[in-house]
Amino acid sequence: MTTGEEGPGNSVYLSERGNSIRLHEGILQEGYIQYGMDRHHDTDNPDGIINMGTSENKLCYDLLHKRLTKPDMLHINPSLLQYSDWRGHAFLREAVAKFLTHYCCSPNPLKADNVVVMNGCGSLFSCIAAVICDPKDAILIPTPFYGVITEDLHLYSDVKLFHVPLDCEADGKDNRPFRLTVGKLEEGLQRAKEEGLTIRGVILMNPHNPLAEIYSLKEMITFLEFAKRNALHAIVDEVYMLTVFDESVTFQSVLSADSLPDPQRTHVMWGMSKDFAMAGIRIGTLYTENRDLVEALAKLGSFHGVPGTTQHQVAQLLQDKEWINEEFLPENRRRLKAACSYMTGELLSMGIPFLDRPATLYVWADLRKYLQESSFEEELSLWKCFLRHKVLLSCGQAFCCSVPGWFRIVFADQQHHLQLGQYQQHSQCLLPVKKDNAGSDNAATVNPKALAENNSSDQLKERDSPVPDTGSLATEDCQASKPAESLDTLIGTLRHQIRSSDWLEKSTPELSAGEDPEIFDVFKVLLQRARK
Repeated sequence: MTTGEEGPGNSVYLSERGNSIRLHEGILQEGYIQYGMDRHHDTDNPDGIINMGTSENKLCYDLLHKRLTKPDMLHINPSLLQYSDWRGHAFLREAVAKFLTHYCCSPNPLKADNVVVMNGCGSLFSCIAAVICDPKDAILIPTPFYGVITEDLHLYSDVKLFHVPLDCEADGKDNRPFRLTVGKLEEGLQRAKEEGLTIRGVILMNPHNPLAEIYSLKEMITFLEFAKRNALHAIVDEVYMLTVFDESVTFQSVLSADSLPDPQRTHVMWGMSKDFAMAGIRIGTLYTENRDLVEALAKLGSFHGVPGTTQHQVAQLLQDKEWINEEFLPENRRRLKAACSYMTGELLSMGIPFLDRPATLYVWADLRKYLQESSFEEELSLWKCFLRHKVLLSCGQAFCCSVPGWFRIVFADQQHHLQLGQYQQHSQCLLPVKKDNAGSDNAATVNPKALAENNSSDQLKERDSPVPDTGSLATEDCQASKPAESLDTLIGTLRHQIRSSDWLEKSTPELSAGEDPEIFDVFKVLLQRARK
């Protein structure tokens, strides 16, 4: 007797649901699996895949290592080795409540009893869906959005996401591409009802993934009022709330409001993965005043618990305001700002439009002009080209973007890694397509400046200028000035280029008439070092 149905790829040992879970693989997962088998390493695997697709902050290992190896982090007592409250240890929930009270600027102290801690925000999404929805129910979500949320809700709970597409063209009101409005949420809800779906909630991300949009508190309250009018739960994802790196831009948590439209149906998520560059720690927190929801989540907590020693370390970290305010946050923001400045400068120099936002770990870039035709098949082909040439990006269809050609590019990495990734992207995938398009009468070539004007967004950005109004689409059709590069970085880039081609087998350097012999000698030395 078997429980699984026979079919291509199906296992006779698994149920139909088990086979569905086993065989499910999204684009984000597919890319990460390939990256996991061939990770770039500066010395051990210099020709491996550069990961500019996974939203991880790789800029602050030194700061975290120094703090996490201090004596207070090594404390162990019997209670940490025993079962804890499945909402999280009381000391951690108290630390989270105080942390959120301070950094979310809550007008009143937040309560530890309203905090639930699980092993990541993915677990929280899954569990919340399980307790507010029945199988086949749905939750509204504006698109594009972080695509893995689909699996978070569907694989365990059989809950669907109902998409509310946002227009990539800026509207005439405030020049904001992908603008979310209450009207669009209302339209989405109406369409869902017409399709016979039961909508239980709406997911709101602020700052947004992948747009990096920062919504004002006023905007967020209007979205929460929409949820209240329709008796919907509002799941508010604020995991990037401290990852805003321009002093002129302020993020406001919904927890900073004097009152919420419907506190019993408003649930705020936060975690350590983004703001503290600790994705591997696996800590996600939820704050909600709904006691019934807290009790229901506690029953599922045994499946999603966090080790006691990890809970202790996180509590110590969250209580160390001196380290957070004077060491980590200022330096993290400085490094992120520099990395973002470098990445956006490179995009400007290539004439690639992007959403210019001083937040999160990535840029949402418009590569539509590099598609041979406007289709998701072409977008996937471009994504595979990047991966084939050892660069992992995230394409728009992985975020359910309604228009093909948009890509999320993560910049929170060392600059020499970004340089290698950018070189591979441009020389191996984008430049050949651009040349092909230039020679085809039917190719969809786009002048970046004209594209900006068509998007009602003609404000050009220079890399080192102050961050302007966050409602603009940045583009440039001339070369932006580039930062000075170190000799080691240049050698590393040259080495990577040489190893990616057969140039050395076919070519040897020769001194041409009129060239400076001293410069030629320097080049030969660089070339010898690059061959090593």
